[in-house]
Amino acid sequence: MNVPIYDGNPLWNPNAVPFGFYSNNTDFQTDCVKVAEFCAIRLGYPLVDIELQSSSFFTAFEEATTVYGNELYAYLVRDNLLSLEGLQINDFQYLNGSIITPNFAPIARLSQMYGEEAGTGGNVTWYTGEIPLTASVQDYDLKEWALNEGIEGTIEIKRVFFQDPIPASAQYLNPYSNFGFGGAAAAGVTGLGGFGGGGMGFLMMTLSFDMQVIQAIEMNNEVRLSNYSFEMHNNVLRIFPMPGPYTRDNEVESVDVGKIWFEYIKVQEQIDSSVQLTNTQVSNPSNVPYTNPDYNLINSIGRQWIFEYTLALSKEILGYVRGKYGTIPIPNSDITLNQSDLLSSATADKNLLLDRLRGYFDETSRSSLLARRAAERESKDKELEGVPTFIYIG
Repeated sequence: MNVPIYDGNPLWNPNAVPFGFYSNNTDFQTDCVKVAEFCAIRLGYPLVDIELQSSSFFTAFEEATTVYGNELYAYLVRDNLLSLEGLQINDFQYLNGSIITPNFAPIARLSQMYGEEAGTGGNVTWYTGEIPLTASVQDYDLKEWALNEGIEGTIEIKRVFFQDPIPASAQYLNPYSNFGFGGAAAAGVTGLGGFGGGGMGFLMMTLSFDMQVIQAIEMNNEVRLSNYSFEMHNNVLRIFPMPGPYTRDNEVESVDVGKIWFEYIKVQEQIDSSVQLTNTQVSNPSNVPYTNPDYNLINSIGRQWIFEYTLALSKEILGYVRGKYGTIPIPNSDITLNQSDLLSSATADKNLLLDRLRGYFDETSRSSLLARRAAERESKDKELEGVPTFIYIG
């Protein structure tokens, strides 16, 4: 089979490229022919034969354009993925020409989880439960309670509400009573003559006084009510002090001494809340809606890189072709082909071009540009420090 090789007269043929990604771009059609001539001359044509066809150069050109687009959009995805997560994906709508402004949605989602642990937000439901207290019983098994309630899986107790009747020390020596520092006996600042009452009189107190009242109330609750607390070990809730029976006239009236309330979450719901199953929103780099670039919109910087990468790919293809035969016999001698030189040169050129392109994208990333602008501002400030300041006397 006699397959013709490159004849120096490349003609655009849309069927000569395997994918046809850019066949409708007029600039691509024009540059396809020019790049084929460029690569052939760089490989030695017409001084030596080039064992390729025009379609070989066209295919390399299409691949080089696609690689450029992939590198560009991989950089954009890396730079903006936090802002793109959760973006609605619509058919035939791509981000190629979009300006992406950073947003705080990912930070807000993260802060929701912190709010969940603090009991001030989040997306995990807090449930309430109750356990009847029994006289002389100090320990209550929450695992047994969960089984009796038909709760499946593990739960996590978030808050326990336990406060027995206020002791005498708190009843008679707290800031709410007449004996306390906030009562009517304290300079008549409560009740009819108080600063917060509904009487006819009103006394405006300084802000420092209000702060002292607040601190006194908080310290009162911390010190005088501290005898009543709880602890949890291995699913067992222990309350202090041990509840006693209700008595009247020294006779036991009831061993049911009320209930203890608590809030809890279901651990499996907490785990499930971190995963949002979706196939219509951006969830990872693979489904960010970018498509192949519009070749007509690629500037001269990008096109020059594509030309050089096409040459490297053409070297690689030619090296594989010439590698079919190590030598070609001629009368009284053999010709050794340069397969190894072509392949090693192609590999080196491709690596250098990719490193150069990625370095260029890194230098133009948002963080790099902001750092450069900050450095420029600092340099300007230093330069302005040397400008003499004139004093005008009018």
